[in-house]
Amino acid sequence: MGIAYVRGIGGNHNPNRQEDDYYATPPRAIDDLLSKISLNKNVWECACGGGALSDKLIGLGYNVTATDIKDRGAKKFDKVFDFLKEETQPVNCDIVTNPPYKLATEFVTKALDTVTVGNKVCYFLKIQFLEGAKRYEELYKHNELKHVFVYSKRISTAKNGEFDKYKSTAMCHAWFVWEKGYKGNPTIDWIY
Repeated sequence: MGIAYVRGIGGNHNPNRQEDDYYATPPRAIDDLLSKISLNKNVWECACGGGALSDKLIGLGYNVTATDIKDRGAKKFDKVFDFLKEETQPVNCDIVTNPPYKLATEFVTKALDTVTVGNKVCYFLKIQFLEGAKRYEELYKHNELKHVFVYSKRISTAKNGEFDKYKSTAMCHAWFVWEKGYKGNPTIDWIY
């Protein structure tokens, strides 16, 4: 269950920014995440886009629910679903996605309200997501952020999922992992 939003270049005022903030994550990002943590066998990819992450998870044997605000051609697409606007019931699964950056705080909050205790919310985000007093108040002071896995070498996202056009980036990304009910300080590690 996810939405195919992905982060873009620059701020939210960029006229070249993709309309839905859809910037796909390379499938290898799943391997990077799994080199650091284990996931629940059931995963909801709530911003699945063209399926780069969800298809990779399915290929690795996970039971994936793949949703988005529109069908972007993922191999396995469950339904059109607006993660932020539609009602969700508590789910016993992990949520793994690259949310639209301009809505990332709202995506984290909704995901943490949706998963049950012990489940993870794993979001591929710009490292700048650690900044901000408002974000600290809304997300970080509650102590559910468990890990931040920073890319030591930059990994590119692709506007509209067009990986052939986007080979490099000036942005630094990380996997942010929240665990519902976790109390304590987050650990920081690097993906090499």
